[in-house]
Amino acid sequence: MDHTRHETRRRRLIFRASHRGTHETDLLVGGFVAATIAAMDEAALDDLEAILELPDVDLFDWLTGRRAVPQEVASPLLARMVAWALAQRGMTAPGGPTNG
Repeated sequence: MDHTRHETRRRRLIFRASHRGTHETDLLVGGFVAATIAAMDEAALDDLEAILELPDVDLFDWLTGRRAVPQEVASPLLARMVAWALAQRGMTAPGGPTNG
């Protein structure tokens, strides 16, 4: 993929991530994507597109620690997103390092 198409794809994903429908999920998903997308390769961008297809209510619950991510949708990128979102709130993911 050439540089221009790659950058266009990234800009579209940033927009999609921050315009999901609910303000809270926009902030969590959009914040993670804005902070990490520059380091994502094509495979990670593919994974991100799959994550962006998931329902807002589920993403919000997972990103706030209300519910665990089900195995059928779990991925390394989604785990990073959950850890990032929890860290923004001063929390850690289950099984992760603790504060203190």
